Amino acid sequence: MSVDLNALKTPGPTITSLTRPFWDAAAEGRLKIQQCKDCGKAVFYPRPMCPHCWSKRLVWKEASGWGQLKSFSEVHKPGHPGWLPAAPYVVGLVELAEGPTMLSFILPGMRSPRVGDALLLAPTAIGGRVLPAFKPVETATEEKPK
Repeated sequence: MSVDLNALKTPGPTITSLTRPFWDAAAEGRLKIQQCKDCGKAVFYPRPMCPHCWSKRLVWKEASGWGQLKSFSEVHKPGHPGWLPAAPYVVGLVELAEGPTMLSFILPGMRSPRVGDALLLAPTAIGGRVLPAFKPVETATEEKPK
């Protein structure tokens, strides 16, 4: 991909009081997700109640940034015209090491993506904001935590 992703004219996220901690961390190149203080399970997408035990005692925690590709799609005809210069590009369902799954932009690797690929958070400037994209571990410079 040779397009400058930061120059894309794409709509930004809708930031609410509930999602602000996620987007503030993303702007700093970090990934924060919620964790339930009662059942201990990680939660993503941001919500006011734990989907596992219905507790309202959710706190924000730093995620490791590691994940695995569960599914993906190579987008040739974007749903928004601002993404046209980047097409084709890959979006995927990333199962985070902490458990939840999130949809994300997948940066190109040395080969085509495959379900099961190990991924690492790669904060990327897209459309004038830093978003939590992921890259294949083959192009990552860090080692996966044990």
